[in-house]
Amino acid sequence: MLIKKVFYLLLFFSSMNLYSQEKYKEKMIGNNPALPTIAFVITGGTVAETQNPKTKASVLGPLDTLIKNLQLLTDLANIKMIEFSNIDSSQMTPEIWGKLSLMVDKVLMDDNITAAVISHGTDTMAQGAYFLDLTLKTKKPVVFTGSMLNLSDYYSDGPFNLRNAVIQVINKTPENWGVTVTLNGYINAAKEVIKTNTINFQTFESGQKGYLGYVFGNKVYALNDVIYHNKFPIPKKFPKIYIFQDFAGAKDDVLKFMANQNPDAIIVEALGAGNVSQEVYQGVKYALDKNILIVITSIVPKGGVFPVYGDIGGGSVLYEAGAIFSRYLRADKARILLLLAIAQFGKDKEKLANFLSMQ
Repeated sequence: MLIKKVFYLLLFFSSMNLYSQEKYKEKMIGNNPALPTIAFVITGGTVAETQNPKTKASVLGPLDTLIKNLQLLTDLANIKMIEFSNIDSSQMTPEIWGKLSLMVDKVLMDDNITAAVISHGTDTMAQGAYFLDLTLKTKKPVVFTGSMLNLSDYYSDGPFNLRNAVIQVINKTPENWGVTVTLNGYINAAKEVIKTNTINFQTFESGQKGYLGYVFGNKVYALNDVIYHNKFPIPKKFPKIYIFQDFAGAKDDVLKFMANQNPDAIIVEALGAGNVSQEVYQGVKYALDKNILIVITSIVPKGGVFPVYGDIGGGSVLYEAGAIFSRYLRADKARILLLLAIAQFGKDKEKLANFLSMQ
């Protein structure tokens, strides 16, 4: 047990050394000693974009407009702005999130910094927030926010979301909320949050579990709590994990192709409560015979995934064949969890199934 603890400490501090080699632009905004200081970490996304005057497209560019909006928040807090990156979130990777997690932990070791707000694109915000929720060691508040419209748009939701995120982290909120995603006034747990609309302000929701709270005025109104938290070290190398989505009439060829690439795991977005066709079942069996972990989720957005049907391809048969079930985490979040859990525990089905069955 002691050896394991020493190993993780060494892994953590070696990771911190990797962080210390990175150089990020920093800028202090505000210097009121009566106010708290928060770290505002920029990664990019629509909230950091403006409109190209010729094409009218939303594009990344200089952060001047974002900085001006941050300057409007100095009545609430002093802001240590850190430019981690400036990319669209469709370009994010687990490796980038790993560096981001290490950097946020390092910054929040400063006793003078109360919390962190991370601006991030909405395309992969839910996945990025969950990655940090699984890997951050800090107990300080960390909030992801962004916008659906760029800062050139007259109706941009960016300034409103930035302000609400700062209000949230300077208020006393439950420590066990962990990393949250806050847009349009609603506070979501990183594990539960999903993007539900491509263009509407009210895009992030938490399904059956419900919102954690709501920001109104300068206050946070708590509604729910978070029961379970898992924590993992950031691996030096991530496992290879694919996602296959089932559909009516699907065959086994794509699954077999995936299996032939020798991934560590394939997540199958099955139908209903966790069922596939007889043809897809053959692809699942093919992968299992190659010692590839098969994890069953569902394309249905709500409800648990259970091995209850006994026909060929039914959940019960998949379970008996050796597949494991992700009870409530859908494919994208299950993949984030498995990237970290497999790296730490290998293909220990009992441990992985336990993580995937936590509500």
